[in-house]
Amino acid sequence: MPPRKKPTPFRPPSKVKRPSPTAPEASTAPVRPSVARPRAGRRPDPMDEEMPKLQKALADLGLGSRREIEEWIAAGRVSVNGEPAHVGQRISLHDKVKVSGRLVQLRQSTRLPKVLIYHKPEGEIVSHDDPEGRPSVFEHLPRIRSGRWIAVGRLDYNSCGLLVLTNNGDLANRLMHPRYNLEREYAVRILGDLSEEAARQLTTGIELEDGPAKFLRLYQTGGEGANRWYEVTLSEGRNREVRRMFAAVGVTVSRLMRVRYGPIHLPPQLKRGQCRELTDTEVKSLLAILQPARGAPLAAENAGPDRDVGGEGGELGASLATPAGRAPAQPKTGARSGEGGQKRRPPRPSAAPQTRKRAGKSAR
Repeated sequence: MPPRKKPTPFRPPSKVKRPSPTAPEASTAPVRPSVARPRAGRRPDPMDEEMPKLQKALADLGLGSRREIEEWIAAGRVSVNGEPAHVGQRISLHDKVKVSGRLVQLRQSTRLPKVLIYHKPEGEIVSHDDPEGRPSVFEHLPRIRSGRWIAVGRLDYNSCGLLVLTNNGDLANRLMHPRYNLEREYAVRILGDLSEEAARQLTTGIELEDGPAKFLRLYQTGGEGANRWYEVTLSEGRNREVRRMFAAVGVTVSRLMRVRYGPIHLPPQLKRGQCRELTDTEVKSLLAILQPARGAPLAAENAGPDRDVGGEGGELGASLATPAGRAPAQPKTGARSGEGGQKRRPPRPSAAPQTRKRAGKSAR
Protein backbone atom coordinates (compact mmCIF):
# COMPACT_ATOMS: atom_id res chain seq x y z
CA MET A 1 0.00 0.00 0.00
CA PRO A 2 1.58 3.34 -1.11
CA PRO A 3 2.43 5.81 1.63
CA ARG A 4 -0.20 8.48 2.23
CA LYS A 5 0.82 12.04 1.28
CA LYS A 6 0.79 14.61 3.98
CA PRO A 7 -1.74 17.43 3.17
CA THR A 8 -0.18 20.76 2.32
CA PRO A 9 -1.37 23.60 4.58
CA PHE A 10 -3.36 26.41 2.87
CA ARG A 11 -1.39 29.53 2.15
CA PRO A 12 -2.96 32.76 0.81
CA PRO A 13 -1.51 34.33 -2.34
CA SER A 14 1.52 36.45 -1.80
CA LYS A 15 -0.17 39.60 -3.18
CA VAL A 16 -3.00 39.45 -0.69
CA LYS A 17 -2.04 41.01 2.61
CA ARG A 18 -3.44 39.63 5.79
CA PRO A 19 -5.07 42.16 8.07
CA SER A 20 -2.76 43.09 10.88
CA PRO A 21 -4.19 42.57 14.35
CA THR A 22 -2.97 46.05 15.26
CA ALA A 23 -4.48 47.74 12.16
CA PRO A 24 -7.04 50.49 12.79
CA GLU A 25 -10.72 49.71 12.41
CA ALA A 26 -12.26 50.16 8.98
CA SER A 27 -14.19 53.35 8.32
CA THR A 28 -17.88 53.15 9.12
CA ALA A 29 -18.83 55.81 6.51
CA PRO A 30 -21.51 54.58 4.09
CA VAL A 31 -20.25 53.48 0.71
CA ARG A 32 -22.05 55.03 -2.25
CA PRO A 33 -23.21 52.22 -4.51
CA SER A 34 -22.15 52.36 -8.13
CA VAL A 35 -24.81 52.57 -10.81
CA ALA A 36 -24.64 49.51 -13.01
CA ARG A 37 -25.66 49.57 -16.63
CA PRO A 38 -28.81 47.64 -17.41
CA ARG A 39 -28.24 44.41 -19.24
CA ALA A 40 -29.34 44.02 -22.84
CA GLY A 41 -33.04 43.30 -23.01
CA ARG A 42 -33.62 44.59 -19.50
CA ARG A 43 -36.52 46.95 -18.95
CA PRO A 44 -35.26 50.53 -18.52
CA ASP A 45 -35.55 52.36 -15.25
CA PRO A 46 -38.89 54.25 -15.08
CA MET A 47 -37.03 57.30 -13.82
CA ASP A 48 -34.85 57.45 -16.92
CA GLU A 49 -35.04 61.02 -18.22
CA GLU A 50 -34.78 59.81 -21.83
CA MET A 51 -38.13 58.04 -21.60
CA PRO A 52 -40.83 60.14 -23.29
CA LYS A 53 -43.72 61.67 -21.45
CA LEU A 54 -47.07 60.03 -22.04
CA GLN A 55 -48.75 63.00 -23.70
CA LYS A 56 -45.77 63.54 -26.04
CA ALA A 57 -45.59 59.87 -27.04
CA LEU A 58 -49.30 59.79 -27.90
CA ALA A 59 -49.06 63.10 -29.72
CA ASP A 60 -46.17 61.80 -31.82
CA LEU A 61 -48.41 58.93 -32.90
CA GLY A 62 -50.85 61.47 -34.33
CA LEU A 63 -53.67 60.70 -31.90
CA GLY A 64 -54.12 64.38 -31.15
CA SER A 65 -52.33 67.49 -30.01
CA ARG A 66 -50.60 67.57 -26.65
CA ARG A 67 -53.29 69.80 -25.22
CA GLU A 68 -56.03 67.42 -26.34
CA ILE A 69 -54.23 64.39 -24.91
CA GLU A 70 -53.63 66.16 -21.59
CA GLU A 71 -57.38 66.74 -21.41
CA TRP A 72 -57.97 63.03 -22.11
CA ILE A 73 -55.56 62.07 -19.33
CA ALA A 74 -57.22 64.44 -16.87
CA ALA A 75 -60.62 63.00 -17.81
CA GLY A 76 -59.42 59.45 -17.05
CA ARG A 77 -59.56 58.19 -20.64
CA VAL A 78 -55.91 57.05 -20.65
CA SER A 79 -54.44 54.18 -18.62
CA VAL A 80 -50.93 52.71 -18.33
CA ASN A 81 -50.59 49.04 -17.37
CA GLY A 82 -54.16 49.02 -16.11
CA GLU A 83 -53.74 52.08 -13.86
CA PRO A 84 -55.11 55.59 -14.50
CA ALA A 85 -52.45 57.75 -16.13
CA HIS A 86 -51.34 61.21 -15.06
CA VAL A 87 -49.97 64.15 -17.04
CA GLY A 88 -46.19 64.05 -17.25
CA GLN A 89 -45.95 60.31 -16.66
CA ARG A 90 -42.98 58.71 -18.41
CA ILE A 91 -43.48 55.47 -20.31
CA SER A 92 -41.47 52.90 -22.24
CA LEU A 93 -42.21 50.68 -25.21
CA HIS A 94 -42.94 47.83 -22.79
CA ASP A 95 -45.88 49.62 -21.15
CA LYS A 96 -49.46 48.88 -22.16
CA VAL A 97 -51.19 52.15 -22.89
CA LYS A 98 -54.91 52.32 -23.57
CA VAL A 99 -56.97 55.26 -24.77
CA SER A 100 -60.69 54.92 -24.15
CA GLY A 101 -60.14 51.20 -23.58
CA ARG A 102 -58.27 50.63 -26.84
CA LEU A 103 -54.67 49.43 -26.78
CA VAL A 104 -52.19 51.80 -28.42
CA GLN A 105 -49.23 50.35 -30.30
CA LEU A 106 -46.21 52.25 -29.03
CA ARG A 107 -43.28 52.50 -31.40
CA GLN A 108 -40.22 54.58 -32.06
CA SER A 109 -40.55 56.31 -35.40
CA THR A 110 -37.67 57.88 -37.29
CA ARG A 111 -39.87 59.14 -40.11
CA LEU A 112 -40.37 62.82 -40.71
CA PRO A 113 -43.78 64.17 -39.75
CA LYS A 114 -46.21 64.91 -42.54
CA VAL A 115 -47.24 68.53 -43.07
CA LEU A 116 -50.15 69.55 -45.29
CA ILE A 117 -51.29 72.98 -46.43
CA TYR A 118 -54.94 73.37 -47.38
CA HIS A 119 -56.68 76.34 -49.00
CA LYS A 120 -59.82 76.41 -46.90
CA PRO A 121 -62.89 77.94 -48.54
CA GLU A 122 -65.73 79.60 -46.65
CA GLY A 123 -68.46 77.25 -45.51
CA GLU A 124 -66.29 74.53 -43.94
CA ILE A 125 -65.55 73.90 -40.28
CA VAL A 126 -62.20 72.82 -38.84
CA SER A 127 -63.55 69.97 -36.73
CA HIS A 128 -64.08 66.22 -36.98
CA ASP A 129 -67.57 66.39 -35.46
CA ASP A 130 -70.28 68.99 -35.92
CA PRO A 131 -73.75 68.70 -34.35
CA GLU A 132 -75.17 70.76 -37.23
CA GLY A 133 -73.72 68.45 -39.86
CA ARG A 134 -71.85 71.17 -41.73
CA PRO A 135 -69.07 70.25 -44.20
CA SER A 136 -65.67 69.66 -42.61
CA VAL A 137 -62.21 70.35 -44.02
CA PHE A 138 -61.20 66.81 -43.03
CA GLU A 139 -63.57 65.40 -45.65
CA HIS A 140 -61.30 66.77 -48.40
CA LEU A 141 -57.90 65.69 -47.05
CA PRO A 142 -55.89 62.66 -48.19
CA ARG A 143 -55.93 59.63 -45.92
CA ILE A 144 -52.88 58.62 -43.91
CA ARG A 145 -51.98 55.11 -42.80
CA SER A 146 -51.63 55.79 -39.09
CA GLY A 147 -52.79 58.60 -36.85
CA ARG A 148 -54.85 61.47 -38.15
CA TRP A 149 -54.52 65.01 -39.43
CA ILE A 150 -54.22 67.62 -36.68
CA ALA A 151 -55.16 71.19 -37.53
CA VAL A 152 -52.65 73.85 -36.49
CA GLY A 153 -55.00 76.51 -35.21
CA ARG A 154 -58.43 77.06 -36.68
CA LEU A 155 -60.28 79.20 -39.15
CA ASP A 156 -63.88 80.24 -38.64
CA TYR A 157 -66.71 78.80 -40.69
CA ASN A 158 -66.93 82.08 -42.64
CA SER A 159 -63.15 82.55 -42.99
CA CYS A 160 -60.88 81.18 -45.70
CA GLY A 161 -57.23 80.84 -46.58
CA LEU A 162 -54.21 78.93 -45.33
CA LEU A 163 -54.77 76.00 -42.98
CA VAL A 164 -51.72 73.99 -41.84
CA LEU A 165 -52.16 70.37 -40.75
CA THR A 166 -49.77 67.66 -39.54
CA ASN A 167 -49.90 64.09 -38.30
CA ASN A 168 -47.45 64.85 -35.47
CA GLY A 169 -48.89 66.24 -32.26
CA ASP A 170 -45.57 67.54 -30.99
CA LEU A 171 -45.03 69.56 -34.17
CA ALA A 172 -48.60 70.88 -33.98
CA ASN A 173 -47.94 71.95 -30.39
CA ARG A 174 -44.77 73.80 -31.40
CA LEU A 175 -46.54 75.61 -34.21
CA MET A 176 -49.32 76.75 -31.87
CA HIS A 177 -47.39 77.37 -28.64
CA PRO A 178 -47.03 81.09 -27.73
CA ARG A 179 -43.34 80.73 -26.82
CA TYR A 180 -42.45 80.24 -30.51
CA ASN A 181 -44.14 83.55 -31.32
CA LEU A 182 -45.15 82.59 -34.86
CA GLU A 183 -46.91 85.36 -36.75
CA ARG A 184 -50.28 85.02 -38.49
CA GLU A 185 -51.01 87.29 -41.43
CA TYR A 186 -54.50 88.01 -42.80
CA ALA A 187 -56.10 89.86 -45.68
CA VAL A 188 -59.16 91.61 -44.25
CA ARG A 189 -62.03 93.32 -46.05
CA ILE A 190 -64.04 95.77 -43.97
CA LEU A 191 -67.16 97.82 -44.58
CA GLY A 192 -66.45 101.54 -44.60
CA ASP A 193 -63.34 103.45 -43.67
CA LEU A 194 -60.98 102.90 -40.76
CA SER A 195 -60.22 106.14 -38.96
CA GLU A 196 -56.73 107.08 -37.86
CA GLU A 197 -57.78 106.85 -34.21
CA ALA A 198 -59.21 103.35 -34.71
CA ALA A 199 -56.02 102.24 -36.49
CA ARG A 200 -53.95 103.65 -33.64
CA GLN A 201 -55.98 101.70 -31.08
CA LEU A 202 -55.63 98.47 -33.05
CA THR A 203 -51.84 98.78 -33.22
CA THR A 204 -51.20 100.06 -29.70
CA GLY A 205 -53.59 97.69 -27.96
CA ILE A 206 -57.26 97.29 -27.13
CA GLU A 207 -58.97 95.34 -24.38
CA LEU A 208 -61.05 92.28 -25.32
CA GLU A 209 -63.08 90.08 -23.00
CA ASP A 210 -60.23 87.54 -22.89
CA GLY A 211 -57.38 90.04 -22.49
CA PRO A 212 -55.50 92.76 -24.38
CA ALA A 213 -54.76 92.40 -28.09
CA LYS A 214 -53.03 94.38 -30.82
CA PHE A 215 -51.87 94.10 -34.41
CA LEU A 216 -48.13 93.98 -35.01
CA ARG A 217 -48.67 95.58 -38.43
CA LEU A 218 -51.62 97.16 -40.19
CA TYR A 219 -51.62 98.25 -43.86
CA GLN A 220 -54.34 99.41 -46.22
CA THR A 221 -53.94 97.57 -49.51
CA GLY A 222 -56.83 98.88 -51.62
CA GLY A 223 -60.57 98.69 -52.08
CA GLU A 224 -63.48 100.32 -53.91
CA GLY A 225 -66.76 101.81 -52.82
CA ALA A 226 -67.79 100.73 -49.34
CA ASN A 227 -65.14 97.99 -49.14
CA ARG A 228 -61.59 98.49 -47.93
CA TRP A 229 -58.85 95.85 -47.86
CA TYR A 230 -56.23 95.70 -45.11
CA GLU A 231 -53.32 93.44 -44.27
CA VAL A 232 -52.93 92.70 -40.55
CA THR A 233 -50.38 90.65 -38.62
CA LEU A 234 -50.77 88.98 -35.22
CA SER A 235 -48.42 86.96 -33.05
CA GLU A 236 -51.18 84.79 -31.58
CA GLY A 237 -54.33 83.01 -32.66
CA ARG A 238 -57.25 83.45 -30.29
CA ASN A 239 -60.81 82.58 -31.26
CA ARG A 240 -62.18 85.06 -33.84
CA GLU A 241 -59.57 87.55 -32.65
CA VAL A 242 -59.29 89.63 -35.84
CA ARG A 243 -63.05 90.04 -36.17
CA ARG A 244 -63.43 90.92 -32.49
CA MET A 245 -60.64 93.50 -32.64
CA PHE A 246 -62.23 95.35 -35.55
CA ALA A 247 -65.63 95.10 -33.88
CA ALA A 248 -64.16 96.70 -30.75
CA VAL A 249 -63.48 99.90 -32.75
CA GLY A 250 -66.88 99.80 -34.46
CA VAL A 251 -65.81 98.23 -37.78
CA THR A 252 -67.40 95.18 -39.43
CA VAL A 253 -65.26 92.56 -41.17
CA SER A 254 -66.99 91.27 -44.30
CA ARG A 255 -64.24 88.87 -45.39
CA LEU A 256 -61.21 87.31 -43.73
CA MET A 257 -58.44 85.31 -45.39
CA ARG A 258 -55.29 83.93 -43.78
CA VAL A 259 -52.31 84.24 -46.12
CA ARG A 260 -49.39 83.26 -43.87
CA TYR A 261 -48.70 81.17 -40.77
CA GLY A 262 -45.16 81.72 -39.48
CA PRO A 263 -42.78 80.90 -42.37
CA ILE A 264 -45.51 79.15 -44.40
CA HIS A 265 -47.24 81.22 -47.08
CA LEU A 266 -50.40 80.39 -49.00
CA PRO A 267 -49.13 79.68 -52.54
CA PRO A 268 -51.02 81.70 -55.16
CA GLN A 269 -51.38 78.65 -57.42
CA LEU A 270 -53.19 76.64 -54.72
CA LYS A 271 -56.90 77.05 -55.45
CA ARG A 272 -59.66 76.97 -52.86
CA GLY A 273 -60.42 73.44 -51.71
CA GLN A 274 -57.01 72.14 -52.81
CA CYS A 275 -54.19 70.86 -50.60
CA ARG A 276 -50.52 70.04 -50.99
CA GLU A 277 -48.16 68.02 -48.81
CA LEU A 278 -44.79 69.57 -48.06
CA THR A 279 -41.69 67.82 -49.32
CA ASP A 280 -39.14 66.24 -46.96
CA THR A 281 -36.78 69.13 -47.62
CA GLU A 282 -39.44 71.66 -46.68
CA VAL A 283 -40.38 69.74 -43.54
CA LYS A 284 -36.73 69.56 -42.44
CA SER A 285 -36.39 73.31 -42.97
CA LEU A 286 -39.54 73.92 -40.94
CA LEU A 287 -38.25 71.74 -38.09
CA ALA A 288 -34.94 73.61 -38.15
CA ILE A 289 -36.76 76.93 -37.81
CA LEU A 290 -38.79 75.65 -34.87
CA GLN A 291 -35.74 74.23 -33.10
CA PRO A 292 -34.80 77.35 -31.09
CA ALA A 293 -37.58 77.83 -28.56
CA ARG A 294 -36.13 81.10 -27.29
CA GLY A 295 -35.08 84.16 -29.21
CA ALA A 296 -36.44 86.43 -31.90
CA PRO A 297 -39.91 85.87 -33.38
CA LEU A 298 -39.84 83.16 -36.03
CA ALA A 299 -41.41 85.19 -38.82
CA ALA A 300 -40.69 84.93 -42.51
CA GLU A 301 -39.55 88.55 -42.69
CA ASN A 302 -36.84 88.21 -40.04
CA ALA A 303 -35.88 84.69 -41.03
CA GLY A 304 -33.22 85.80 -43.49
CA PRO A 305 -31.98 83.88 -46.51
CA ASP A 306 -30.72 81.00 -44.37
CA ARG A 307 -33.98 80.63 -42.45
CA ASP A 308 -36.52 80.52 -45.28
CA VAL A 309 -38.26 77.21 -45.70
CA GLY A 310 -38.39 75.73 -49.18
CA GLY A 311 -36.82 76.56 -52.50
CA GLU A 312 -36.14 79.78 -54.31
CA GLY A 313 -39.51 80.92 -55.55
CA GLY A 314 -40.35 77.63 -57.24
CA GLU A 315 -43.79 76.09 -57.28
CA LEU A 316 -43.13 74.18 -54.07
CA GLY A 317 -40.82 76.63 -52.34
CA ALA A 318 -43.02 79.65 -52.94
CA SER A 319 -45.43 78.53 -50.25
CA LEU A 320 -42.75 78.54 -47.57
CA ALA A 321 -40.22 81.18 -48.54
CA THR A 322 -40.81 84.91 -48.53
CA PRO A 323 -42.24 85.66 -52.00
CA ALA A 324 -39.79 87.18 -54.42
CA GLY A 325 -40.03 90.94 -54.67
CA ARG A 326 -41.98 91.30 -51.47
CA ALA A 327 -40.81 94.22 -49.39
CA PRO A 328 -39.93 93.57 -45.75
CA ALA A 329 -42.45 94.60 -43.13
CA GLN A 330 -42.26 98.16 -41.89
CA PRO A 331 -41.81 98.79 -38.16
CA LYS A 332 -44.81 101.10 -37.99
CA THR A 333 -48.30 101.12 -39.45
CA GLY A 334 -49.85 103.30 -42.06
CA ALA A 335 -46.86 104.20 -44.19
CA ARG A 336 -47.90 106.09 -47.29
CA SER A 337 -47.00 104.73 -50.67
CA GLY A 338 -43.51 106.03 -51.27
CA GLU A 339 -42.64 106.14 -47.55
CA GLY A 340 -40.44 103.27 -46.41
CA GLY A 341 -40.41 101.45 -49.75
CA GLN A 342 -42.99 99.58 -51.75
CA LYS A 343 -46.28 98.77 -50.06
CA ARG A 344 -47.03 95.10 -49.78
CA ARG A 345 -50.07 93.48 -51.31
CA PRO A 346 -51.18 90.18 -49.81
CA PRO A 347 -52.98 87.48 -51.79
CA ARG A 348 -56.71 88.05 -51.60
CA PRO A 349 -59.85 86.09 -52.44
CA SER A 350 -61.09 85.95 -56.01
CA ALA A 351 -63.98 88.27 -55.16
CA ALA A 352 -61.60 91.02 -54.06
CA PRO A 353 -61.37 94.14 -56.25
CA GLN A 354 -58.78 93.68 -58.97
CA THR A 355 -57.84 97.36 -59.23
CA ARG A 356 -55.53 98.38 -56.45
CA LYS A 357 -55.97 101.84 -55.00
CA ARG A 358 -53.24 103.20 -52.82
CA ALA A 359 -54.18 104.57 -49.45
CA GLY A 360 -54.68 108.30 -49.57
CA LYS A 361 -54.63 108.62 -45.80
CA SER A 362 -52.36 107.27 -43.18
CA ALA A 363 -53.72 104.12 -41.60
CA ARG A 364 -52.18 105.02 -38.35
